[in-house]
Amino acid sequence: MTAALQLPSLLDEKQDWTIDDLANLPQDLRYELIDGRLILPSPTLFHQAVCWQLVAMLQPHCPPDYAPAFDVSLQVDRRNEPRPDVLVARKAYAFRTPVPVDGALLVVEVVSPTSRFRDMQAKWKVYAAYGVGTYLVVDPGFEGGVMLTEFRLGDRGQYDTITSTNKVFETDFPYPIKIDVPALTALRDEYRRAQADAG
Repeated sequence: MTAALQLPSLLDEKQDWTIDDLANLPQDLRYELIDGRLILPSPTLFHQAVCWQLVAMLQPHCPPDYAPAFDVSLQVDRRNEPRPDVLVARKAYAFRTPVPVDGALLVVEVVSPTSRFRDMQAKWKVYAAYGVGTYLVVDPGFEGGVMLTEFRLGDRGQYDTITSTNKVFETDFPYPIKIDVPALTALRDEYRRAQADAG
């Protein structure tokens, strides 16, 4: 209880965080560290439902030494410990947190209104700089349907846009993957109807 009471003043005082500073935080606190900025995300029910669906869609054909999961932190460097919405990581790191970034085969971020800049700029740069080969961004904010964009690490160490679609997404890289984007749109619309019905 004491740590939780002291947290607001600690957040007000600290501007540039490193992984060493994280030891002073409550152990059960959900956080991300991006470019020295401490972020305390609070995902919505819809956001987590999309993540759960993505984990299920990434499971078939997943290489036997890897597993998809959501809400797992990545160990990157002193000023970065991102928490991708979904990742496929080595099973060898199954009991370790955070997972070393070299164990991530791919990461997925589900965009929310408060995370757009982080997902499309700050995290994009971090994941590319540390060699995560595939970065998928799922954006529920398009009226024409949820949009999935696939980025792959190019020869210059930056991500190249491979495709952006609101249709069923299929690829063989880094393993055979099929993501039913229209099903995610239907899920979004179902949640929107429930919100509207509730008034």
